[in-house]
Amino acid sequence: MNGLSTAQQVVIMIPPMLLAVTFHEFSHGWVADRKGDPTARFLGRLTLNPLKHLDPVGTLVFIMTRMIGWAKPVPVDFRNLRHPKRDMLWVALAGPCANMLLATLSALVFHLLGSLPVSGELAGRVIFPLLLMAQISVSINVGLGMFNLIPIPPLDGGRILTSLLPTKQAIAFSRIEPYGFILLLLLLFTDSLDYFLYPAIRVIVHLFL
Repeated sequence: MNGLSTAQQVVIMIPPMLLAVTFHEFSHGWVADRKGDPTARFLGRLTLNPLKHLDPVGTLVFIMTRMIGWAKPVPVDFRNLRHPKRDMLWVALAGPCANMLLATLSALVFHLLGSLPVSGELAGRVIFPLLLMAQISVSINVGLGMFNLIPIPPLDGGRILTSLLPTKQAIAFSRIEPYGFILLLLLLFTDSLDYFLYPAIRVIVHLFL
């Protein structure tokens, strides 16, 4: 998005960012509801209204990094799930899978728009902004999906690992959850993600685009 002002970049980012976080959290709530936990539905979080899911800090991180961030987690009471330990895996996977599906659809739109034989004012005023939105949608959805797979609770990767570990080890691992947000901030502000997450995101985005 070189050549655009910061304000223009933010405007172009907003629609794909809202779509990414909304479908991520909605997918968690929908799968949990199907597996027996209606908590998200009862609290009004089983919705496609993005305002119900936005987190101010996570949104700011999206704007700063153009790649990763987070939303307000959809509440899930795992005790209500019919098979709590097993179903936790599917609830946790739902969010990243939704993002990868959106990334795939966005990549298809990107290639479709890029192949249209248009030029002039139509290309500059309509096609080019939509191309940028599709491009940033791929980056944001891959970034959000990959970021959430970091195996630190309460991220989805932490839930997935908890569901796969034997019960004794899963209980021990889940005890780090109160410190999970602090660990994530340390990863963000010590540039640790530059060594393992950002390169993986860039490779996947490159393959899509």
